[in-house]
Amino acid sequence: MKQARWTFFGTHRLAVLALLLLLGVAAVQFVASILFYDAIDRQTIRSDHARRVAELLVVSDRLYQMDPAATVKTTTTLHLRTSVTDGPLTPRSGHDRDVTEIARQIVEWEPALGQRKLFFDAVQRNGGGQDLVGSMQLRDGKWLNFRSPDISSGWPVAFRATMMTLIITLISIMAAMVVLDRLTRPLRRLREAIDAFEQGQAVEAEEGGPKDLRELARSFNSMQARISGLQSDQAKSWEAISHDLRTPLSRLQMASGFVEENDIAKIVRSSAGEMEALLNSLQSFLRAQHLTSEKEEVELNALIRSLPGFDEAHMEVQGPDPARTETYREPLILALNPLLENAWQNGDHATIAITRQEGEGWIITISDDGPGLPPDCFEKVLDPFFRVDEARARNTPGFGLGIPTAHRLLERFGGSLRFANGTNGGLVVTVRVP
Repeated sequence: MKQARWTFFGTHRLAVLALLLLLGVAAVQFVASILFYDAIDRQTIRSDHARRVAELLVVSDRLYQMDPAATVKTTTTLHLRTSVTDGPLTPRSGHDRDVTEIARQIVEWEPALGQRKLFFDAVQRNGGGQDLVGSMQLRDGKWLNFRSPDISSGWPVAFRATMMTLIITLISIMAAMVVLDRLTRPLRRLREAIDAFEQGQAVEAEEGGPKDLRELARSFNSMQARISGLQSDQAKSWEAISHDLRTPLSRLQMASGFVEENDIAKIVRSSAGEMEALLNSLQSFLRAQHLTSEKEEVELNALIRSLPGFDEAHMEVQGPDPARTETYREPLILALNPLLENAWQNGDHATIAITRQEGEGWIITISDDGPGLPPDCFEKVLDPFFRVDEARARNTPGFGLGIPTAHRLLERFGGSLRFANGTNGGLVVTVRVP
């Protein structure tokens, strides 16, 4: 049985793909933001250290000239520690990239320091990180030593900026999900309408959303109306033809009564009766293409027992009594009757079980004790005029239209039809009541 197979991902495929693309872009942007803010943070810290040290060196040099004893006490702060010694505590400049960049910026801040003996280096601090240390020769030959803590940490600014970026990104993704859901909703509704049309139901697609989606829905509705019209006209034309053929058939049957040869009369009557049965089956099949019906309350036990194909002597109904539901009475009658006829034609006894399943609704299972069907015929019996005996022998009744009629009616009105072979033989037909 041909059915549309849609998983959750398939149903929302466009929205999911767009969301994955958005997440990918957000991830790249997030990583780039971290690197960007970290670089800015490091540059800011280097500039801050350079400015602070440049000011310290200039102020300390002038203060030392006025009051050497007060220099260290005055210039030592929370962010800078100084000392004066006979020799440099930093005897040479280091080659660390940050140290080199800070030394360059110090000279840019105070060009006069470019004429002094200055050494800069970085040392590891307890607990991780690096401190900037340096020594500058004073005018009397002594050395001013300083230490500026933590030139390597770049997280205070970068962390705050990263968190802000993360929050904004999450808000943007949530907003994008809402927008994507609204944009793809018309596509999902169009897909549902296509599924319904595939099962023979006429469901108009909502013409909403962006212009392209509105035009797509409008085109689908126009196409659906044209195809439905053609199918309806074709079915009605064949119904009219089959109806008109009944008149010459009736004449043929009447004429058989005037034929003296009994064998010829039997052949004529048998052929006419067979042709009329075929026309009845064809008319029912064609009517199923455009039959309309409204929901009404139905008691399933009573409905099954009232069917022409129900044989009290060879069929048993099992299940809750009463079994009431709202369904389409006429389509259900036209679908169940050929299934019951098929059951007693192929077996001596049939069991009709009525059950209610969670998520499925009412289920009618028809089990017979006949030969069953080859599994590869479960799909083929849904095709019009298909018979298991390929030679289409006439020693079995039916024209291969009863099951296709039931299948089309059930699908059109929201039910389903499945086949399986019983564990002890026979065919098991499962009908999900619309």
